[in-house]
Amino acid sequence: MTDVARIVIVDDDRAIRWVLERALAQPDLEVKSFDRADAALEAIERQAPEVLLTDIRMPGLDGLDLMAKVREMHPDLPVIVMTAHSDLDSAVASYQGGAFEYLPKPFDVDDALALVRRGVAHARERRSPAALPEGLSAEIIGEAPAMQEVFRAIGRLSQSHITVLINGESGTGKERVAQALHQHSPRRGQPFIALNMAAIPKDLMESELFGHEKGAFTGATSQRRGRFEQADGGTLFLDEIGDMPADTQTRLLRVLADGEFYRVGGHTPVKVDVRIIAATHQNLETLVADGRFREDLFHRLNVIRVHLPRLAERREDIPRLAQHFLAEAAKELATEPKVLTQEATTHLTRLPWPGNVRQLENTCRWLTVMASGREVLVDDLPLELRDLEGLEAPSGDWRAAFREWADRALAAGHTHLLEEAVPDFERILIETALKHTGGRKGEAAELLGWGRNTLTRKLKVLLPALADD
Repeated sequence: MTDVARIVIVDDDRAIRWVLERALAQPDLEVKSFDRADAALEAIERQAPEVLLTDIRMPGLDGLDLMAKVREMHPDLPVIVMTAHSDLDSAVASYQGGAFEYLPKPFDVDDALALVRRGVAHARERRSPAALPEGLSAEIIGEAPAMQEVFRAIGRLSQSHITVLINGESGTGKERVAQALHQHSPRRGQPFIALNMAAIPKDLMESELFGHEKGAFTGATSQRRGRFEQADGGTLFLDEIGDMPADTQTRLLRVLADGEFYRVGGHTPVKVDVRIIAATHQNLETLVADGRFREDLFHRLNVIRVHLPRLAERREDIPRLAQHFLAEAAKELATEPKVLTQEATTHLTRLPWPGNVRQLENTCRWLTVMASGREVLVDDLPLELRDLEGLEAPSGDWRAAFREWADRALAAGHTHLLEEAVPDFERILIETALKHTGGRKGEAAELLGWGRNTLTRKLKVLLPALADD
């Protein structure tokens, strides 16, 4: 039977193997278990499974070494690492080694089955890149921990149709993440339609979203399908959702509730099946509190939230991003790719990048055109990016650094600065407190001077990936 997925289990504990064998005894799963990693490795060399579950601590070859050897042969094979709670360091190491997910012992058999099925779906999806829509690229580069959280969220949502809200400053790559969510979803063969709310005049927004009938208004010389109809069966990405006018918010809420709408000037309901992914650089909770965004629409959109970090929060990714953008620009302009010198690379990683990834991409395009030689030196950079003294924040006083950031942001034309700064300020403090307590939330709340309930509430909003850990 071609749909049967092969699963390999490796654990020296006979009871664990017995439980998993029975939990995974499904018509579409074929399970083979081993008590030693070396025996499992021999079997995998002969025929690769679709998912590998392995314990960490075993006689002889341990689980992390097994995973490393298996990934050399089959880099896309999902590996689920089983670990006791006392092996938290090993669990972290397993993620760093490329594990798909880890399963803490003792585990619920339903959780184990669901995790294996997610691994099977992931493996099959990786084998079918041709199913992705043409013209879309989900190229997202990120080794920084904050980006790994984004990747993890995309993986968890890969078989879902659920609504997603993406938060992040302008230029952080929200549309790329939306494309990745679409491409790694059951809707990947259907349209991905993007619409920026901030770029549409208010009087044209409803026509843009819902279409119009012939004669609905001056200039409507024919019927026009709106973005909802264009995205039927697929995904509609609504960027800068915080800029949507109040009356359009009301219409959008009805569409989300009923799955149907009327074109402007129309009297026949149009039914659609569309997944919504929304994005904003604004704090929607603040907009709700100020009466500028409907609370019921906010709750409809805020089912799953994904936060994108600023480029300055993921500096370790800058060299690879720059290399990627230089290659893209060279291909676009039909020229040889520029190469950054080590000094130029180091310089770029120390810049503040208020425009985030978009600013880096534009800089690489500028360098491709303007740098005289193939090697890019610090002196080849745009004048405004050469002087670190004027760009770097003072290292001693965080208040002075914060004041300089505010000056730069306002000079760059940013607005609603509190909405941008306060969530980041709280997020950094929470992450740092959790780091100091080893993830213990009660102690972290005490360090911050909050009650446990306050920290839990903040986590759900600011760091949802950590809220249920």
